[in-house]
Amino acid sequence: MKDDVEQWFAREILPLEPVLESYLRRSWHDQSEVQDIRQDAYIRVYEAALREKPFNPKHFLFQVARNLMVDRLRRKNVVFFDSFGDFEAIDAGEDLPDLERSTAARQEMNILLAALKELPARCREVVTLRKIDGLSQREVAKKMGITEDKVEHQVSKGVRLLAKSLYGSRMLVVSGARRRMGRLGILSK
Repeated sequence: MKDDVEQWFAREILPLEPVLESYLRRSWHDQSEVQDIRQDAYIRVYEAALREKPFNPKHFLFQVARNLMVDRLRRKNVVFFDSFGDFEAIDAGEDLPDLERSTAARQEMNILLAALKELPARCREVVTLRKIDGLSQREVAKKMGITEDKVEHQVSKGVRLLAKSLYGSRMLVVSGARRRMGRLGILSK
C-alpha cells in the first residue's frame, strides 16, 4: 500500500510543485515560510492518501495548502487579505466534504462582514447596496436620496476603509488588492 501511495504521490502531486510554489509565493505574505507551507502540504496530502487517495489530487493539494495558510494566520492572530489570493481561480473545493467547504466559506465571509461592520453607517449602507445587493450607482442614489457623486465617493471611501481594516497597518499594493477585492465582489460591478 505504501509503495502504491509513493508512486501515486510522485506521479500526481510532485509534478504540481511549480504551480503550487507560484500560488504560495503570490498568496503568502512571508516568503520565508513558503517552503515550510509547501512541505507541510505534501505531508498532509501523503498522509491522507495513505487512508484514501483524493479523487482530484490537484484540488485537494491546493485546498490543503490554503487551509495551512488560514491556520497559520489564525495562530498569528493577524489577517492578511492577500492570503486569500488567487485561490478562486484554482477551483480547489470540489474534493472537500461539504462541511469543510462551507466552514472555509463562512470564515472568509465572517472576516469580510466584520470589516463591513467597522464602516460608518452611511458608507456601509452605500457599499452594501452597491457591491453586495448589486444596485447601480443611480439606483443607490435614488434609494438613499443622495447624488451619484456621493455614492461614488462613499463606495471609494468604503473600499479604502475595508482594505485598511483587512490589511491592518500594512500599505496596500493597489493593483493586487484591487484584483483580489474584485474577486470577492467588493470592487466589481
